[in-house]
Amino acid sequence: MAANNEGPIMAPDEDVQDDRDSSIGYDATSSTASLSSSILDFRHENGRTYHAYKDGKYHLPNDERENDRLDLQHNLFLLTFDNKLGLSPPNLPDSKVKRVLDLATGTGIWAIDFGDDHPEAEVIGVDLSTIQPSFVPPNVQFLIHDIHEQWDFSEPFDYIHSRMMNFGIPNWPEYLNKIYHAIMKWSNLLKEASVKLQQAYKKIDDFKDMMAEAGFTEIVDMRFKWPTNHWPKDKKYKELGVWNN
Repeated sequence: MAANNEGPIMAPDEDVQDDRDSSIGYDATSSTASLSSSILDFRHENGRTYHAYKDGKYHLPNDERENDRLDLQHNLFLLTFDNKLGLSPPNLPDSKVKRVLDLATGTGIWAIDFGDDHPEAEVIGVDLSTIQPSFVPPNVQFLIHDIHEQWDFSEPFDYIHSRMMNFGIPNWPEYLNKIYHAIMKWSNLLKEASVKLQQAYKKIDDFKDMMAEAGFTEIVDMRFKWPTNHWPKDKKYKELGVWNN
């Protein structure tokens, strides 16, 4: 069997402009306006304050001193990443990312910066503490949420951001599984629907084994790239992307 032919890596065309108007507006205070006073009544201990919602779930304070530390830590990341918010593709200026989730957002500084850099994206930051500012970009909102419990987001995310969580996750495999399925959810629904329709969706890799079991030999697996839209810099891939839009 021949080896897979994955093709060259495609570079994005930085001159491509998006002609969509994806302005998204949110009332930044809506996530806190209906909160009961008990959630805002932080626990005081040894001169520090701690989150009231699910008290004790997270061990570090949430007062101004801690918030300053978190913001300084954010700047440390910016210095490390040459003023980038991250190194994965959704952080590129023209990534066209649509839905972003910032887990344990803290002061919300990363989510706010990402919302500023990507006005076309809907950015949601979740945390146990209500310490985020009220005045934020219109495409950014904050929710009080315990990430260790069931996630009930209505739509999947294109990008989920998580950092500095080594002190706050009791079950890492479960946490990573939640992240994976929050991104892959709709592809799973497609597979489930195809099974119910008795026309099960199969991955390309499955066909090699099925063909071999059927008796085929010298099976060759060649793969080609069909980019979606006209973002590649390469002329050939750009044309393919236009046709595959």
